[in-house]
Amino acid sequence: MLPENFGSGSPAEWLRYAKSDLALAQIAHTPNIMYENLCFHAQQAAEKALKATLINRNISFPKTHNIRTILDLLPKEIILPTDIDDAASLTDYAVLSRYPNDDDEIEKEEYQEAIRLAQSVVQWAEAILDLPDTKPENENLDP
Repeated sequence: MLPENFGSGSPAEWLRYAKSDLALAQIAHTPNIMYENLCFHAQQAAEKALKATLINRNISFPKTHNIRTILDLLPKEIILPTDIDDAASLTDYAVLSRYPNDDDEIEKEEYQEAIRLAQSVVQWAEAILDLPDTKPENENLDP
């Protein structure tokens, strides 16, 4: 049973939110858009995609942003590709990147790796879930 505070979202809805966060993470870096904020959305994309897989398997999970904790809840019969397991490194962006701190600023290369990992997780979750269309409703409309 899922925690009550997560509502009744379906795996498809969680994956849709993950894709939205991934799209936000890929917004162009400008002087007013920091890599820290973009990496936060990369972390959120991975987190929500993984939670979609847990919901799909009716696996309870705690309220957490820790991707390692979420990965450890997946059934042992699921062999995780290296990129998916490496996505645990995105956890740091869940909180630290959202507020000013004394750490060094995130550089372009670190941001690109965060995007690569988040994309891998979202694509993996989408493949493993094998859900019907998870595109936003307006994505199918002509401009």
